[in-house]
Amino acid sequence: MLILLPPSEGKASPSGKGRLDLDSLAFAEQLGSKRAELISALEKLGKASQTKAIEALGISVGQAEDIARDAEIVSSPVAPASEVYTGVLYDRLDFASLPAAGKRRASRSVLISSALWGFIAPGDQIPYYRFSMKAKLPKIGGLPAFWRDALSDAMEGAGHDSEGGFVLDMRSGAYSAAWKPKQARLVTVRGFTETAGKRKAISHMAKAVRGEVARVALSAKAMPKDLESLADLLEGEGLRVELTDRTLDIIEKA
Repeated sequence: MLILLPPSEGKASPSGKGRLDLDSLAFAEQLGSKRAELISALEKLGKASQTKAIEALGISVGQAEDIARDAEIVSSPVAPASEVYTGVLYDRLDFASLPAAGKRRASRSVLISSALWGFIAPGDQIPYYRFSMKAKLPKIGGLPAFWRDALSDAMEGAGHDSEGGFVLDMRSGAYSAAWKPKQARLVTVRGFTETAGKRKAISHMAKAVRGEVARVALSAKAMPKDLESLADLLEGEGLRVELTDRTLDIIEKA
């Protein structure tokens, strides 16, 4: 089973002495040139007018200080991606407190989707940055399309898109559009509340649901081999689960 996590909008700022090494990141051979192209575009954008940069990055005026930080990515301190990404999902998943076996599984079975990196592993050393899939850089355009072929090649080469494979997808909209498996079974994790038999999709706290699902899977005595085994594990933790061929729904009382 492969678990695909989204990035987080909020990120911690590393403070160590290490610096970015593109060759050390997951899928360096397949995705390295794409990453370098985006970093170069961000460096150029840092020299453009603030108005142009804000529009290209799709950020607010209050986030404009991140334009300069993005332009200095190659010289910025780095830390493991599992520490740089923050927020509700990552708080609930809590990589640091996973058992030793869970951490080993995460290194093999978890990838984080990113507008800047494509897919990276939790242990990959990355700097702080602000860059989302809604950005449209000059001469690059929409990022889902920019990444699509390269991600497809990388995932097929790594065996993550083989017939009979199982991908637990916790990404949102544009990140999901950047890669969908051609052969592996893609299962989306969703969260709902229920009151008097009526259900409502939850938005922000859906991230907490996804973090919990990932934590349960990684903490199990054995990594679940199929969706039904994962559902059994989740129900054993007191969660109410409903399955379809392409979705895993967690139902909570309102």
